[in-house]
Amino acid sequence: MTIRVRQQPRNRRCSALRTKVPLVTLALAVAGCGSSAAPGAAPESPRTPAASHGPPTPGTASALPGRTRADAAPATASASTSAPAATCTDRYLSGMTTAQRVGQLLMGGISASQPDQAQLRILRDNHVGSVMLTGRSTAGTTATRKLVDGFRGQADQVAGRRVGLLVSTDQEGGRVQVLSGPGFSAMPSGLTQGSWPTATLRTQAAAWAGELKAAGLDLNLAPVADVVPAALGARNIPIGSFQREYGHTPDVVTSHTGAFAAGFAQSGVMTTLKHFPGLGQVIGNTDTTANVVDSVTTADSPSLTPFRAGIQAGSPFVMISSATYTKIDPNHLAAFSPTVIDHLLRGQLGFKGVVISDDLGNAVAVRSFTPTQRAVNFIAAGGDMILTVQPSTIPAMAQGIQTRMGQDASFRAKVDDSVRRILDAKHNAGRLDCG
Repeated sequence: MTIRVRQQPRNRRCSALRTKVPLVTLALAVAGCGSSAAPGAAPESPRTPAASHGPPTPGTASALPGRTRADAAPATASASTSAPAATCTDRYLSGMTTAQRVGQLLMGGISASQPDQAQLRILRDNHVGSVMLTGRSTAGTTATRKLVDGFRGQADQVAGRRVGLLVSTDQEGGRVQVLSGPGFSAMPSGLTQGSWPTATLRTQAAAWAGELKAAGLDLNLAPVADVVPAALGARNIPIGSFQREYGHTPDVVTSHTGAFAAGFAQSGVMTTLKHFPGLGQVIGNTDTTANVVDSVTTADSPSLTPFRAGIQAGSPFVMISSATYTKIDPNHLAAFSPTVIDHLLRGQLGFKGVVISDDLGNAVAVRSFTPTQRAVNFIAAGGDMILTVQPSTIPAMAQGIQTRMGQDASFRAKVDDSVRRILDAKHNAGRLDCG
């Protein structure tokens, strides 16, 4: 997402990796196996609009309610899922029902401070495979861990094995920090982080990641890889006005997103490069504004360097912007553009990980599309994981994908490919039982 802090923005995703690529690559290779770093002092709160400031409700209030409807029979695996020796993810995929497969494509937003039971039931009934903690919580690591453990205990099973949830949040720093309180450090803004030596940032990032890991999270929807030109500065509403950028040149943004991602990988927490192909050249915020247009960025722009370097270093997730890029694909929002996702991101830049959307649930940028259209268009364009901070959109999204799967074999194959990429990420995070 972009960002909203009450009358301000909501954010979303990005991590570019470069500095000392061999080190970053090594660190990424151990993501999901990492250690916990010592937590820091109590921080400042983050991001979403009418976010609650009270502590999360622990215990049973955090548990996902049980399902009340029967599942369909397991879907038949597509040709792309069969292999001479079944891998762990293949075993999970082949045992899933169609509804379970579709659920893996969804990440639903749940308040970090006051989880709503009706929203939790929607996630459970639709087999949603990933959760994003939203709003702001000052409860600290211990209470957050209790909340997350409640979610995890209700995750789907396939052949008696739990399909572990991925749990994420927006923990960039500055005004975009969802989780704070005892055990969480106060993270400075991206612009401040960008003024530090990269070695310092890498060390700090490893500690911040350790705090998230202690709270039970797997994935940070950060850091921001967008390059905001100095001449645009705070007039760039989604990024510059909140000092979310690491700097004003591709070199600075590349080195510091790389350091941030390497530190997180060192502590076993995945990161997300966002918002591809960049929100540095726009004025409007896609969360609060329709028809946000970048008329500058091309497929060869230097501002893509942080994304390119991060992908080469092994970034596991890339988040797609919901702006329109007239010099890349003038006819589609980036999130619905095969040119942006399949051709540029996957083809030209060689990204093989999980493509996650910016918010497709509440963002004004996508309001002219029905929830079904948003979900189907994103998957058809090459996306993998649909982020919605509005769980009420999930039933229509899930049903729309299932309907399209029944009509279109090539779309069905895309779904299976996306589920496999997501399961691979869960495997790397230690969330699948592969014994």
